[in-house]
Amino acid sequence: MPFEPPIQAPQTFPNRLRDWARRHRRGLAWTGGTLAVVVGAFVLFLAFFDWNYLRGPISRFASMKAGREIAILGDLDVDALTFTPSATVRKIRIGNPAWAGKAPMAEIEKLEVQVKALPLLYGRVVLLRLEIDKPKVALVRDRQGRSNWDFSNGKQKNKEPFKMPPVRRFVIDDGRLKYSDAKRRLSLDATINATERLGAANQGFAMAGRGSINGEPFVLDLAGGPLVNVDPDKAYPFTAEVRAGATRITAKGAIPKPFDLGRFHADFTARGPDLADLYDLIGVPLPNTPPYRLAGKLSREVKLWKIGGLGGKVGDSDMAGDLSVDTGGERPFLRGDLRSKLLDFDDLAAVFGGAPSAAPGETLSDDQKVVARRMIAQQRLLPDATLKVDRIRAMDADVKYRAASIRAPHLPLRSASVRVKLNDGLLIADPLRFDLPQGNIAGQVRLDARKDIPVSSIDVRLSNARLEQLLPIKTGGGTPLTGSLVGRVKLTGAGASVHQAAANANGEVLAVAPGGEIREAFAELLGINVTKGLGLLLAKDQSKVGMRCAVAHFQAKDGVLTANHIVFDTEPVLGTGRGTINLRTEKIDFRIVGQAKEPRLIRVMAPITIKGPIKGPKIGVEAGTAVAQGGIAALLTAVTAVAVILPFIDLGLAKDASCGALIAESGRQGAPVRTVKPR
Repeated sequence: MPFEPPIQAPQTFPNRLRDWARRHRRGLAWTGGTLAVVVGAFVLFLAFFDWNYLRGPISRFASMKAGREIAILGDLDVDALTFTPSATVRKIRIGNPAWAGKAPMAEIEKLEVQVKALPLLYGRVVLLRLEIDKPKVALVRDRQGRSNWDFSNGKQKNKEPFKMPPVRRFVIDDGRLKYSDAKRRLSLDATINATERLGAANQGFAMAGRGSINGEPFVLDLAGGPLVNVDPDKAYPFTAEVRAGATRITAKGAIPKPFDLGRFHADFTARGPDLADLYDLIGVPLPNTPPYRLAGKLSREVKLWKIGGLGGKVGDSDMAGDLSVDTGGERPFLRGDLRSKLLDFDDLAAVFGGAPSAAPGETLSDDQKVVARRMIAQQRLLPDATLKVDRIRAMDADVKYRAASIRAPHLPLRSASVRVKLNDGLLIADPLRFDLPQGNIAGQVRLDARKDIPVSSIDVRLSNARLEQLLPIKTGGGTPLTGSLVGRVKLTGAGASVHQAAANANGEVLAVAPGGEIREAFAELLGINVTKGLGLLLAKDQSKVGMRCAVAHFQAKDGVLTANHIVFDTEPVLGTGRGTINLRTEKIDFRIVGQAKEPRLIRVMAPITIKGPIKGPKIGVEAGTAVAQGGIAALLTAVTAVAVILPFIDLGLAKDASCGALIAESGRQGAPVRTVKPR
């Protein structure tokens, strides 16, 4: 039987490693010794190296990266031989960009930093201590929007919010911050302190500043919890109060992850004379409003700001809903869903640069009271406040609003809704709707602010309305005019205010009443049948006659609306008229002639005139004809006065107006008319 050698087990890796080390024992000894010498020398180098030799290279490297001077003028000391290395830098100076002048942007007397070493191995910075002694910072932004704290050096700007690593112990001693913003006309001079010491009475972080905004006093008070033993996993509380002129904002909230300023939440209250004033504080253009008092929950998630649970009052209207602003795009984008249980209609006047009613009990700011008195004295209806086009171009928006009920003493408005979209300077309110007891007013409004002179346009329709509701005239306990009413307003005008846009308006206005009834006394007076008309009025007669149709059509050119059709056709009288509405001067001038359809014993040929300011026109007759016939103007002005009337014979040659033709023509002009059979 042949001899077979024993089978040997394969050699394991530890055995092979041990054999390799045995064969290279001398080389390993030399390598280990050399490495020990190098490490020892490196340790000795770190222990005795004068770090001031690196001040120049570090300063030059930082200056090159920042595009401006950054210099270490004092001692640089580093303690690296520990698991919690630290560094102390004295007298740091950070310069300004060339456009901001030669003065430094920041100076720091001493900066001490201590970190954990091990987290640095996997890219995480944990600051155990950050102490800043006597920092002086001057932040500047010019009218062009350039800011000296922008270190992008001509590259694309980083829009990420400031995020600082967690700090267990954060000390700021005798800090000073100056801020100047020419674009927002804001200046601030503030002190900053957070000098807690263990065992002392900790007062927390405190920042207090005074300055001005738009020439009004500006005050900022910001306070936070103690900055000693800050837990990175525990929310850091803060309070804030801002007073800018008559505007006051308070907030109480927390930063979930200290000190990530890109995320926080707070309960806030805000009150002031006009929401538009907040632009200088928050950079978001809001409409002009009456004085407001609002509260809600404010939160920030990096580039998304939210206001939830908004509630309060704007003027005499309640307001509730939610808002958000996304700052991640080219322009901030505002989204909103707002609602009111009760809208006081005259509060809307402030949105267009006017003022709410100045009647007792109404809510107005001091500035709006001045505007209201001036417009009342001038009998003006259209405000001339200049639109701030740059603000409209600075933001995009999509906001919905609805009012469940409306308080409007002179208008039968029940509810309202609108959706406003703003994109790159083009604002569109569509759909815009006001509900009436019967019918509605609906359409759209556009404001194109993309050009130097903004262009406004309106296209709204009145549908299925009632004359007795829109013209709620009561005489002797009765309503003198009833019937359906439809119409359309389509105007376009260029101008930087409501008044300027109206003064340049072109387009047309149309109103049609395709049937109804009118109190006989008024129908007779339309034809100036003095004997019968005045007699019925004095007797408080409520009898009515048929109104076959009424049409009023205006052509607008350069702010003047010229009536090319005014027809008021009743059973006893046919009235026709001509006239103008001048939006530039806000005055009207109408002349209406009535023709009886049957013979009259007494007939005064005196056309009715309506002249004067839009807000308060006067009704009369043409003076020449009236005076020649015995003072009919005085008779119409004081109905109960009886004067001498000269008899004239009127054969009643007027024929019925062609209502069908008039209504058909009105339909071609765009009114949503509904033909009814003449009476």
